[in-house]
Amino acid sequence: MLTALILADSRFPGGGHVHSGGLEEAAVRGLVHDEPSLRSFLHGRLLGAGLLAAGFAAAAARGEDLAGLDAELDARTPSPAQREASRAQGRGMLRAARRAWPSERLDALPRDPHQPLVIGVLVGEPFEAALTCAYLAVSGPASAAVRLLGLDPFGVNAIVAALPVQDVAARACKELPALGSPALDLLAEAHARREGVRLFGS
Repeated sequence: MLTALILADSRFPGGGHVHSGGLEEAAVRGLVHDEPSLRSFLHGRLLGAGLLAAGFAAAAARGEDLAGLDAELDARTPSPAQREASRAQGRGMLRAARRAWPSERLDALPRDPHQPLVIGVLVGEPFEAALTCAYLAVSGPASAAVRLLGLDPFGVNAIVAALPVQDVAARACKELPALGSPALDLLAEAHARREGVRLFGS
């Protein structure tokens, strides 16, 4: 559980702080501009991308074939920008993890792994791994909303606390999702092509 808590901490130097999970592009387009629209965005992200990531983290924690899981997660992530964001965060988390928890288990990961697989291997317990991924799917965008939109951090954290993160984690332990999040895919691709100043990598 301590490992899961450390990974979910925004201060963990895994690179997650430079990713908004589509929130920046949604804010630029006026789709997210206040607490109600943020609540809707985070809820949708949790039930889509969050459940998908949590399912793969749980599978990795159960010891399923990591190379196969990596390929399957690629196939379930049609947006190249989303795939690169997941792998970039996986690289960052793996680099930090090798210092914090050196282990032969980390060497079993595919080269340039997706972030959920790194979390699953590090945490090693399916529900805790799924819970970590589900939480990270919404906490990063929530933090980005405070910085991008100047929203009240108390209100934003209240939104995150009310989300069904534990329910999603429990569901993720029972299945390997094959969900689509077309809106997030489109936002990711638009963000990757956007010219000018961007505060976040995704």
